[in-house]
Amino acid sequence: MDFISVQNVTFQYDEQGESGKNKLVLDDVSFGVKKGEFVAVLGHNGSGKSTIAKHLNAMLIPLSGKVYIDGMDTSDESLTFDIRRRVGLVLQNPDNQLVASVVEEDVAFGPENIGIPSDEIRERVDEALKAVDMYDHRLKAPYKLSGGQKQRVAIAGIIAMKPDCIVLDEPTAMLDPQGREEVLSTVLKLNKENGITIVLITHYMEEAVLAEKVYVMDSGKMLTSGTPREVFSQVELMKKHRLDVPQATELCHKLRACGVEIKELPLTEEECTAMLREVMTP
Repeated sequence: MDFISVQNVTFQYDEQGESGKNKLVLDDVSFGVKKGEFVAVLGHNGSGKSTIAKHLNAMLIPLSGKVYIDGMDTSDESLTFDIRRRVGLVLQNPDNQLVASVVEEDVAFGPENIGIPSDEIRERVDEALKAVDMYDHRLKAPYKLSGGQKQRVAIAGIIAMKPDCIVLDEPTAMLDPQGREEVLSTVLKLNKENGITIVLITHYMEEAVLAEKVYVMDSGKMLTSGTPREVFSQVELMKKHRLDVPQATELCHKLRACGVEIKELPLTEEECTAMLREVMTP
């Protein structure tokens, strides 16, 4: 059974579109995530991917269809607390999640609010900060940290709640390249070493490449899904829907169109370099 099961979900906000009718933000969306899996949900702005993120910890409830978290129905209000303990949500702007004046106090905020004993909170805070490589900054004020460091503290605050799954809603969108690398490295470590299920909402193709499975959304619908290689090999489909593919993939796709014999499109610069050496070697 999938840990996350999204079944034929439809959703709309109250705002009306040009037609005077409420526009569907999600239109019959279905997908699943297995426990311990690293999944990316990809799409351009307005595709509905952030709305999906809010459905995964019951911040939003479907207009129709169902979302189940480890068998728990998110529309059942009696289960909301349990669902949010199992699924932590990291938002795009870390400043919106940091509430205390000291890093370690901020990480302790979540466990304190669910009634964890003081001794265990201390242990959880230390473990969480070490997991994101921020333990040495535990006594600093969050405003003195870089964007990437703030986002890692926000992630630590979620880890301290000991969730089974972390949903990250475009966590690197406001960060510089170094900050993006710090956050992605942390996410990969949590998935590989701690077995935490990861759902990464993103519009960066290079981030989606890191996932085991990619779901692509467009205009509230699920456009396609598969492994990163399966998804990004559909270059024409992605372009048709105003979506990019990794630069290495696009380069080799264009070379193939020019007659260069490329069997499988690469995903990374390293794969592209190796492939070009192979086809150029006499």
